[in-house]
Amino acid sequence: MRFPRSLQARLGLSLGIVLTLLWIGTATVTAVNLRHEMDEVFDSALQETAQHLLPLAVQEIIGREDDGVTQRLGVIREHSEFFTYIVRDALGRILLQSHAADPEVFPPYDGKGFRQTATHRLYNDDALQGSVRISVAEPLDHRAAVAREIQMGLGLPILVVIPLTLLAIVLAVRAGLRPIRRFREGIGTRDARDLSPVPTTGMPSEIVPMATTLNGLLGRLKEAFDAERSFAANAAHELRTPLAGAIAQAQRLQSETSDRAASARAADIESTLKRLTRLSERLLQLARAEGGRLRLDETSDLRGIAAIIVEEIERTISSGRIVLTLPDGPVISDLDPDAFGILCRNLIENAIRHGAETAPIDVSLSPEGTLRVANAGPVVPKEKLHSLITRFECANPSTAGSGLGLAIVAAISERIGSKLFLNSPRVGKEDGFEVRIGLPVSRCDP
Repeated sequence: MRFPRSLQARLGLSLGIVLTLLWIGTATVTAVNLRHEMDEVFDSALQETAQHLLPLAVQEIIGREDDGVTQRLGVIREHSEFFTYIVRDALGRILLQSHAADPEVFPPYDGKGFRQTATHRLYNDDALQGSVRISVAEPLDHRAAVAREIQMGLGLPILVVIPLTLLAIVLAVRAGLRPIRRFREGIGTRDARDLSPVPTTGMPSEIVPMATTLNGLLGRLKEAFDAERSFAANAAHELRTPLAGAIAQAQRLQSETSDRAASARAADIESTLKRLTRLSERLLQLARAEGGRLRLDETSDLRGIAAIIVEEIERTISSGRIVLTLPDGPVISDLDPDAFGILCRNLIENAIRHGAETAPIDVSLSPEGTLRVANAGPVVPKEKLHSLITRFECANPSTAGSGLGLAIVAAISERIGSKLFLNSPRVGKEDGFEVRIGLPVSRCDP
C-alpha cells in the first residue's frame, strides 16, 4: 500500500485504519467473551431447570398407580419451548416428558452432567438412587440465534460509529493542521522579494522551530540582497562624479588637440564614458526598483508626471516624435512619482533606441491606469520576446542600450503587483513593439 504524499491524508488514513482495527478487534473479543458468558448462563439455566423439575417429576411418578406409563404434559396455551425434557426410569422407559419433547433428540442416559449432540445441549440428573432420571435439552440453534442477535447488536453500532469516527478524524486532523496551512499559505502568497520574517505567534510548538529556521534563512538572504543592492547603488552613485570629470576631460582634449587621430580617440573615450554613465544610472534605477518603497501613503496625478518626462526627453530628439495621449480626468495613484518617472523614461528611451528613427512613438495613459508605449520597427521573435526582461538582455546587440530598461520596468511591475504585457508586432499593426502595464489607481468621485 502506497501512502499519499499529503500529511493530512497520511494522518487521517493511519488513524482511521488503526481505530477501525481496534474497533473490530474489541468487538470480536467482546463477542467471544459474551458467547462464553452466554453459554455459562444457558448451561446454568439447563441445570437449574433439571433440578427444579426433578423433585416434581419424582412426586408425580411416585403417586401413580400404573408403573411404566408415559405421560405427556398438556399445553395450557401455545408458546415457544426452548427447553424440553424427558424423565426416564432405570430401564430407559419414558415416564414423563414435556409437550414438545422429541425422544429421538435425547441420547441414552449415561450419567449426570452436561452432554452435547450435533443439534442440542443437554443436562442429565437423577434421583432415588438413579431410578428416576431427567434429561433437559436446549437446541443449539437457539444459542446460535441469540449469539447472532448479540453480534448484530455489537456490529450495527460499529457500522455507524466507524464512519462517524473517520469523519471526526478527518475534521480533527484538518483542524489540527490549520496552523500548517496558514503557515504554508502565508509563505505561498509572498512575492519573491518579500523577505520579512514569518510570524510565529500562535503556532504549535512543532512548527515554531521550522518557522524560526526559515526566518533565519530569510534574514540571511535579505542581508545578502540588501548588501548587493547597496553596493550597486553606492557604486553607481560614486561613479557619477569621476565619470563626469572624465567626460569633461575627453571633451576638453577634443577641443584642444589638432591631431585628428587623438581627437577621434577622445571622442571614442567620451562615447564609452557616456555609455558607462547611462549604465550607472540604470543600476541606480534598478536598485531603487528592487529595494525602495514604491507605493506611498499619499496620492498624485500621473498625468503631470508623464507630461514632464515626455517634455524632458523631447529636448534631446526631434520635436513631435513622441505622441502623448492623456485622459481628460485625473489619474490618481499612490505609486511613487519617481518610480512612475523611471517607468516612463525607460519605456520611451527604449522605444527611441530600438524603434524606427522617423516613426512616431505612441505614449498613452488611460483613465484606468494603463500605461502604453508603442513604436514602429522590426518584429521581435516570440521566443525572444519574454527574455527581454532579463538583465543585460538586448533585442538588438548592435544598439547602445544597457539591457536594463525592461528589467527595471519588470521589477517595478512585480513590486507593485501589476501585469506587464509585451507585444510584437503592435496590436492592430504588422510591425513594431508595444509595452502595456497596469498601474494602481484610485477612483475619484466626480
